[in-house]
Amino acid sequence: MYWTGSVSMEVSGRNTGAKVWMALHQPCRPTINELGVKNRRIRAKSCPIAAHNVKDGLACGSGKDAAPACIGDFEVTPREGGHAHDLPFLPIPIDPKRVGAEPAVRDLNFDLKRLQAAHDDGSHGTRTARSYALAQIADTLHELGFKGLRATGLRRKHVVALVKEWKRQGRSIGTMKNRTAHIRWWAKRIGRPGVVPANGELGIANREYVTNEDRSAVLDPEKLARVQDPHVAMALRLEAAFGLRREEAIKFTPTRDDRGGCIRLKGSTTKGGRPREVPVRHAAQRALLDEARRLAGGRALIAPERTYKQQLKVYESQTRDAGLYRMHGLRHAYALGRYEEITGWKAPAAGGPPRRSLTGARRRIDTAARRSIAEELGHSRLGVAGVYLGA
Repeated sequence: MYWTGSVSMEVSGRNTGAKVWMALHQPCRPTINELGVKNRRIRAKSCPIAAHNVKDGLACGSGKDAAPACIGDFEVTPREGGHAHDLPFLPIPIDPKRVGAEPAVRDLNFDLKRLQAAHDDGSHGTRTARSYALAQIADTLHELGFKGLRATGLRRKHVVALVKEWKRQGRSIGTMKNRTAHIRWWAKRIGRPGVVPANGELGIANREYVTNEDRSAVLDPEKLARVQDPHVAMALRLEAAFGLRREEAIKFTPTRDDRGGCIRLKGSTTKGGRPREVPVRHAAQRALLDEARRLAGGRALIAPERTYKQQLKVYESQTRDAGLYRMHGLRHAYALGRYEEITGWKAPAAGGPPRRSLTGARRRIDTAARRSIAEELGHSRLGVAGVYLGA
């Protein structure tokens, strides 16, 4: 139901009158997004308005340009009959201690949400991680004293201050690198990639990737048989056969991704949004893809009645119940098998000769194999192959 009315309130010492309309569709407190103002738009578009039925007053918070409490005459009349006290939202008590508190959503947080909505790139997991990281970064910047910062105002000093704070908190090298990567995404989207220095300039050391430890896992046929959902079972088999990540396997769409001599993964389903190709090398892989095509029926490996999130929960519960753990190890097994297939000898992590002992042609073969495997696994850096293959 739509309601019309007027509100006269004292804002920062000034009396401001505004004709407003409300579109309230469910029992909840309205937000600025649900308010329109004649001849102008309210600046803080995501700040909650807390309505409190105290006599004729309205207490609210409406952005940094408004006073914490707005008291005045509030009169609402339904557009088509009814009474003002039938407002379709629940009165919300106002805690006097919170009068003067900041809006629930700050400008920077709101800007970053809008930026993510406008550039919806990357897989579901990447977007989720980015959303959490950018929210944490915005909160940290506010706590460091950069109040009122907008997304387009990102500067080198902000990045330096963040890294300094993360070091003070004892964050790991991996965490700092991941968060810095999200800041680089932010800087690129506002057209200022140069404001984020290289990790070395920020004093973030290189991670120690290589352990020469065999982390591979084998898909046990007996445990796989305990998986009841055919889509989950197929996703697991694709992970083992093509070195796919979990999300990539669940979102694998045979009619789109199977290109005959290879599978081509769409960027929106991969980590980091990087599309890639993985070769189909033998008959067993081809038979598996044909089986996946029959099962999916033109869709991804998600049951028709489920969303991706629902399918992911089914995947997690059924693999756990079947005793299938560390399934990321299937990617390690794929990498070790591919290395031996390309080079003719085992990788260091599987007991083969160390990379430093290889010379001449064998060294060149090793480098080419690592580069191919890194690309097939969806990594852009040759050094990451050492995580799977050892050194």
